Amino acid sequence: MLIAFSVSPSVADEQGGVTGAVADAVRIVRESGLPHRTDAMFTTIEGEWDECMAVVKACVDAVAAHGPRVGLVLKADIRPGRTGELDGKLERLEKVLAED
Repeated sequence: MLIAFSVSPSVADEQGGVTGAVADAVRIVRESGLPHRTDAMFTTIEGEWDECMAVVKACVDAVAAHGPRVGLVLKADIRPGRTGELDGKLERLEKVLAED
């Protein structure tokens, strides 16, 4: 499965941002060993249901240490038996675009 998620505290830090809290979450993703990609809006991870959800929960817990409230946006693509979709979906898209 692929899970794209965004997690952030509801309260900004002293500098008016949430970067420190988000960095704590991204650090957890990177240490998880799961295939992943982070962009300006979401982090996407790939793996089995339980391992992906454990990473999401750990990220929420880490961000919760920064404030009393956490926002989580999550989108999942659940396709049993498929792996390599973090890159595979993009490769198929690029192939179609190259045909134009």
